[in-house]
Amino acid sequence: MPDRLARLLEEYDRRTDTSAVVFALAQPSTGWTWTHGDPDAPYAIASITKLHTTALIVQLADQGLLGLDDPIERHLEPEVVRGLSVVDGVDRGHEITVRQLLAHTSGIADYFEQRRTDGTTTFGRALAGGPGWTFSDAISIAKTEMRPRFRPGAPGKASYSDTNFQLLGAIIERVTGDSYASALQSRVIAPLGLTRTYLFSPTTMDRYDDLGPLLLGTRPIRIPQVLTSVGADGGIVSTAAEGLRFLRAFFAGELFPARYLGEMQREWRRIFFPLQYGMGLMRYALPRVMTGFRVVPPMIGHSGASGAVAFHSPDTDLFVVGTVNQVEKRSLAFRLLTRLTMLAPGRA
Repeated sequence: MPDRLARLLEEYDRRTDTSAVVFALAQPSTGWTWTHGDPDAPYAIASITKLHTTALIVQLADQGLLGLDDPIERHLEPEVVRGLSVVDGVDRGHEITVRQLLAHTSGIADYFEQRRTDGTTTFGRALAGGPGWTFSDAISIAKTEMRPRFRPGAPGKASYSDTNFQLLGAIIERVTGDSYASALQSRVIAPLGLTRTYLFSPTTMDRYDDLGPLLLGTRPIRIPQVLTSVGADGGIVSTAAEGLRFLRAFFAGELFPARYLGEMQREWRRIFFPLQYGMGLMRYALPRVMTGFRVVPPMIGHSGASGAVAFHSPDTDLFVVGTVNQVEKRSLAFRLLTRLTMLAPGRA
């Protein structure tokens, strides 16, 4: 099995559309571990950041500092909430809850990848050399340059929106009285003993070239301004080894009581095939017709637009964390994740 895993990853190393491929796998119940590449090499984890933000919000809820069903206007300035969800001419921002932000059921427009009125996207502009943005910019874009997907909490509806997690980051700052970076450091990074994980910011711009080089197709790209702008929805830098440590802690109840995990997975809503979203968590499950009729257990965790994945299989007790550093071909990391899962140890 290790030889087959190594051959698979070497195949991905040779591709012209991958860069600095690194993965760490573990099955705690059997003590099995395996790595490829340098597990201590830093890379942009992009939207896997949302798991860290989720952990912070659930911590605060457990401590009674906020409620998951609180309207967000309880924790944000009125001018932030006003205009977030104008549906059929009625402003429904007051209906949005913390839980809806976590579950992408708020209906709020996605400032990052949803098309603006001129047909462009914020991410596309950034890739073309555009400037970065602030929290206020992101909220303004979502309010004025695109429409909400649906009214907050519409039955059966879900739509992935990075704006939700920008707002969650602001809620964390308001409730803790600290910056998102400081809350992350004191509540997640330090308790887990992580030394290479941090929020990329204007003060860490000089560390950008330490990260795994990102590709857009086969073309190298530089997006430090994006990384300084995305914050609580995608700005964390980490490593495969520390990502694995975080993911295991997340599902073991080290960051918040494990009883919340059931609530987070109670209802899965489709966001884009084959991904579903619970409360702060992604679920990746392929039908057998897409795996040669081999059983590939569902994986719970998150992915990132940088080509990063961090997933756990409850059925087999398998954890898989890593990156291919590919921005354009979003399915590439998932295809590799699937193949790794099929080659790793079976049911624990």
